[in-house]
Amino acid sequence: MRTIEQMSLREKIGQMIVTGFPATEMTDEIKEIIEHFKVGNIILFSHNIKNKVQLGELVAELQQWFTTHTVIPGFITIDQEGGRVTRMPKDATNVAGAMAIASSGRPENAYAAGRITARELKALGINFNLAPVMDVNNNALNPVINVRSYGDSVENVSEYGIQMMKGLLEGGVMSSLKHFPGHGDTSVDSHIGLPIIEKTLEDLEQLELQPFKAAIEQGAQAIMSAHILFPQIEKSGVPGTMSYTIITEILKEKLGFKGLVVSDCLEMDAIKRNYGTAKGALGAVKAGVDLVFISHTPEMVKEAVHLIERAVSTGDLDEGVIDAAVAKIMAYKAQYATMEEPDYELVGCDVHRRANELMRTETICRLKGEVQPIRTGDEQVLFIGSYSYRSDLASSSVNQDISFPQYMGEHFKIAYEVIDIDPSEEQITAVLQKAQGCGHIVIGLFNARENKGQLALVQKLLAAGLKVTVITLGRPYDLTLIEGELCGIAAFEYTYDAFKSLIPILNGEIAPTAKITIQI
Repeated sequence: MRTIEQMSLREKIGQMIVTGFPATEMTDEIKEIIEHFKVGNIILFSHNIKNKVQLGELVAELQQWFTTHTVIPGFITIDQEGGRVTRMPKDATNVAGAMAIASSGRPENAYAAGRITARELKALGINFNLAPVMDVNNNALNPVINVRSYGDSVENVSEYGIQMMKGLLEGGVMSSLKHFPGHGDTSVDSHIGLPIIEKTLEDLEQLELQPFKAAIEQGAQAIMSAHILFPQIEKSGVPGTMSYTIITEILKEKLGFKGLVVSDCLEMDAIKRNYGTAKGALGAVKAGVDLVFISHTPEMVKEAVHLIERAVSTGDLDEGVIDAAVAKIMAYKAQYATMEEPDYELVGCDVHRRANELMRTETICRLKGEVQPIRTGDEQVLFIGSYSYRSDLASSSVNQDISFPQYMGEHFKIAYEVIDIDPSEEQITAVLQKAQGCGHIVIGLFNARENKGQLALVQKLLAAGLKVTVITLGRPYDLTLIEGELCGIAAFEYTYDAFKSLIPILNGEIAPTAKITIQI
């Protein structure tokens, strides 16, 4: 690799930026960003990925461009948390999410999930996973973290998050904890708004900072900042990502973190709408962030590069700050950004899939009532549910090819009914009429708090005297909104893997043993 002394200012700034593009092949725009603006890192999303072979070829091409035009291999980053936030293709092994894994009661599952994920990412050339989530989800109304957290206690989040981190690192992939100093007590999604937390530093030290502190002591190498206002801590009115107090004085100096500080995406509305993405990038660098994410828009990358260059030329930003950040980036790239041939056989291999299926079965929670076993072809059973949809911008795009009631109905050879995400009174009435001839209704809820038609349907099914099993395919908190006697099961995510894990529970083959890690 080149030394910092051999690099121009633009080349150094480029090493501090991560960007993305909306295609499964390199676009002319991303080639220009790498060649002329020297951007040295990429973030991959679901829209970049079709299957493992395409993904491996794309990563190899990206690295070829990085080494040709910046001389330095790139960080290839991804949000592969597991569960609801999953980017890898169907022919890879996608593990369960944080709250599901913690509900298994086995910290070794978090380590195994991290290790499997790392091995498959590395096999395709992806060297930096933006996981695990270390937020303590102590707000039941949290729209963006919830099941992405290991629970609502410091103990669970610390124990399971550290095990996931160790699995990733020991599997050869960089791991970034998120979202410092804590996103668990928000009721606003920072993708679409600017959350405010009115807590003092002493408050954060009692709860939110504890998992990060524990992980730092256990060798954390990267931590992501949160776009949240903490007016009791940062008086200037900027969010955590742009706060020198939070990034440098608290994270680096008070907690002693020496690793890489990365930003959440600066195109999220919390930054873009309130400060501007380019100004957010400059503010983050001034605050002490080493690696800034401008994940989608090339023009915003160019604007940020020009703004940071001007800040150095005017003396508004000390070039020594950039040099220190780039030195850290280069050190971690030397360790993780290695160039290897893809190993497609490892990705989605039988060993990983069997281990994942076993772990997933251990994550299904029975929260109330008793499971009523379902037999194939039972005409007294009706499956009901909607398609999933994007509830926040942290989730992947909606795929209407996946349907819980259809999947279950076809597996058990039983009638099913697909409803709207927020069914109308007319649709509820029609479903009730169809349900009258059934003795057992199994309904999958998805984000029912925001789509109250689902709750109204469940209440009317119960009022009609029907036996009802409710399965939460997202937030388990939805079960607290239903009154009456029913069987409540938490599956945590709307995916085929979760559906498959439910089958041995629903047919009575396996008794659910998981215990939820939040107050329900």
